[in-house]
Amino acid sequence: MTEINLLQDEIIEEFSGMDDWMDRYSYIIELGNSLEPLDDSLKTPDNLIEGCQSRLWLDAQYRDGVVTYRADSDAIIVKGIVAMLIRVLSGQKPQDIVDADLYFIDRIGLRDHLSPTRSNGLLSMLKNMKAYAMAFTMHNG
Repeated sequence: MTEINLLQDEIIEEFSGMDDWMDRYSYIIELGNSLEPLDDSLKTPDNLIEGCQSRLWLDAQYRDGVVTYRADSDAIIVKGIVAMLIRVLSGQKPQDIVDADLYFIDRIGLRDHLSPTRSNGLLSMLKNMKAYAMAFTMHNG
């Protein structure tokens, strides 16, 4: 089992104890609040994710064979969602990120509880994170 899958399973386990979606949303918001603030110098149009209803900035760096993601958003739920994605994907090898099947999103029921615009935003986040990883595999392959 890959480290990415272990991290996904941890998140699924954390959510399994919460039946109420208000509790789950509170936890997602908490996760977002735990993200390190993104430096204003990284809040550029280049780092802005298209397709999100709210503003979301994503920065990716490749160092020592792994990708490190940082992000920020002006929407608390979006910030929490990207915090979960960062927890799972940051610090991983680019090829592992490209190959990852991110099943935790469906398993915790998140996709079913997002508005269509938030779902599009989630897909945009994933697409961008994988695109960065793909670029790093080609650049450093």
